[in-house]
Amino acid sequence: MACGFTGQDRRAVEGVLREQAAAWNHGDLEGFLRAYEPSEALVFTSGGAIRRGYAAARARYLERYGARGAETMGHLEFEIVDVRGLSRDVAVVLGRWRLTQTEAAGAGVFTLVFRRDARGWSIVHDHTSVDKSGPTPAPSADDDVAKTDGHGQSP
Repeated sequence: MACGFTGQDRRAVEGVLREQAAAWNHGDLEGFLRAYEPSEALVFTSGGAIRRGYAAARARYLERYGARGAETMGHLEFEIVDVRGLSRDVAVVLGRWRLTQTEAAGAGVFTLVFRRDARGWSIVHDHTSVDKSGPTPAPSADDDVAKTDGHGQSP
């Protein structure tokens, strides 16, 4: 590709999302959060709110899901619709999320911006929304269920 983003890069980005969903499905919230850039530059938007910084995103996930554990966090699935390389080290992912087997069940769409740095590919911007046309998800504080929230926050 002209921008330097390769098929191997695409597979690596998709792998981050597979690992993220697997961590969620095992009740491993910290493992789920490893996909996010651990800096104050991280941006997460959902439910009409904009949150900045890894600490804020982590605190929100812990508040919503931290005490639930594997048996109550539910089952998270991602459907990757498109992965578009913008440069050798930046990609945008469009996808759908679905959270089942929990009172916080729901579904929606997400757009993620990934950036590659020394630690590999990580999410630097997450815009997640809830699909209001499907089955109504359980009420939440501000309608930001899981992406991943998606990551959820993204789940």
